[in-house]
Amino acid sequence: MPIYTQLPKQLDTVDVVIAGGGTAGCIVASRLADADPNLSILVIEQGSDNNGDPSVTFPAMYPIHLSPESPRMQFLKGNKSIALANRELIVPAAKSLGGGSSVNMLMYSRIQQADAESWQSPGWSQDEMLRLMKKLETYHGPGRKEQHGSDGPIQVSLGTYSSPRLSEAFVAASARMGWKELQDLGDLETNNGIQRALRYISPDGKRQDTAHCYLHPRLQDGKHPNLHVLVESRVVKIIFDETKRATGVVYAPMQSAELRRIKATKMVVVSSGACGTPLLLERSGVGDPIILKHSGIELVAQVPGVGATYDDHYVCSYPYHSSLDIRETLDGFLNGNFDIPDMMQRNDEILGWNGFEITGKLRPNPSDVVTLGPDFEVEWNRTFANIFNKPMIGLTLVAGNAADPFTAPVGQYFSNSVFNLYPLSTGHIHVTGPNLDDPLDFDPAIFTDKAGVDIKKCIWAYKAQREISRRMSVYRGEVATLHPEFGKDSKAACVKLHGPPATDIEDIEYTAEDDAAIERWLRNHISTTWHSAGTCKMLPLDKNGVVDANLSVHNVTALKIADASIIPHNVGAHTNNITMVIGEKAAEILIEELGLSQ
Repeated sequence: MPIYTQLPKQLDTVDVVIAGGGTAGCIVASRLADADPNLSILVIEQGSDNNGDPSVTFPAMYPIHLSPESPRMQFLKGNKSIALANRELIVPAAKSLGGGSSVNMLMYSRIQQADAESWQSPGWSQDEMLRLMKKLETYHGPGRKEQHGSDGPIQVSLGTYSSPRLSEAFVAASARMGWKELQDLGDLETNNGIQRALRYISPDGKRQDTAHCYLHPRLQDGKHPNLHVLVESRVVKIIFDETKRATGVVYAPMQSAELRRIKATKMVVVSSGACGTPLLLERSGVGDPIILKHSGIELVAQVPGVGATYDDHYVCSYPYHSSLDIRETLDGFLNGNFDIPDMMQRNDEILGWNGFEITGKLRPNPSDVVTLGPDFEVEWNRTFANIFNKPMIGLTLVAGNAADPFTAPVGQYFSNSVFNLYPLSTGHIHVTGPNLDDPLDFDPAIFTDKAGVDIKKCIWAYKAQREISRRMSVYRGEVATLHPEFGKDSKAACVKLHGPPATDIEDIEYTAEDDAAIERWLRNHISTTWHSAGTCKMLPLDKNGVVDANLSVHNVTALKIADASIIPHNVGAHTNNITMVIGEKAAEILIEELGLSQ
């Protein structure tokens, strides 16, 4: 079937409407279409089609999507935050068929055993999640075969390119700091070490997004005549009948103010992402009665947990001068040194690379815990000390300037991006009115925990990644303008080297003034990993939950949610993999409930 920008007039009723064609939505639609080709399905996506778009299919082109002008992204503005030096944090969210899987940084990353155990919901055990992880992937990496899939739609590999000199330097320096190279950080148990990064890239160098891997093949094979996809249209609200059953949606084409309706005879599935789904529910009258009343929206169902919690990881990236050559980093894609059209014409192998060479999941050692103070120690003992597979900090080594490539001189850099995996701070996201363009009440709530533990974690992470970098053979000093501003006489002051680092490096001694400088930097520069999650949690209604274990929205019927908004507790991983797992699980739940053959 074609992908529509305007539905045929006769298509006014389907069996299932999927509001959102993102990472999970594409999986749900595809699996349902396979289960019963006679089932009529309509996916409505506000973004455009991504089929064959080189900015999507070539992994090295992902930085394009972080540009403010990117047509495949929307940028949500958070409330002004005192904790962030009065900044209004910008949170990117995908606006494309395939969702985040079409525009993200392609990192293969799975949750930990402790994450799965924390869900405590029937059907969502560690074994069940691992089964679904294996179902979705074809894995071309190291590790125990029983932990990975061999015939799923999503290819996981090294891609077509890497920067061996950079990764070898990091592995050697990391070992000197006590973090060993591990074989498989994706086995749900391994922790506190580093691994050469695997990617959602096929062995021939193409991005593995869920639109290309699940949806497009079914739209093109002639075997799924009732699978329909409408792009460039926004779902305004869900329609309910007098029994609070979801019976369809109201949507608006992006280029028109006209509101249109489509009926759903069996089910409405919301898959609009952690930022979009709670807003759609609230515009539809499902949420906290107080918020809906203030927003001028008539209450349909009282579900106070909608949008009440917003989880994310947050990150700072720190670039370093290096001795790397032009084809050992991705800097050339941003600084003009690469002829990108010519590279595409030649299908240059570097296009099959995302520049992420190492991934790590790190924990502080016992002496670090004591040094970070009593408040931190309390949180450490409560959350991490006796759960040995739970990391505190995530790390990625990037071949290039991952902080701000436009302010540094043209050159070849490497960067460490470090992020807080389990923040204590929790935000919220709500509508303020019934219309799509009404302002948001959005608080990402970074560094708002009363004890200041989250800032301590990030100060520790800065120091840890810097000590690794200083011991790397390719290190030539910090990019001073993109690091904390230390005093000129401080032992922590940034340097620039004209040759290899010394072999007998000792750890930097940081003073209280140095720690204050790092804290100022973090409050002025910390950003989101855009791992938005948890805004419609899978928890009981009395625990601020929005959906049950079958992904049914509380207090209404025929309405499911399938995206990262249902994640009940933060996870120690990038969120793409667990979102695909949610898509696979949602499809199985729907296939069973709708009585479809498989």
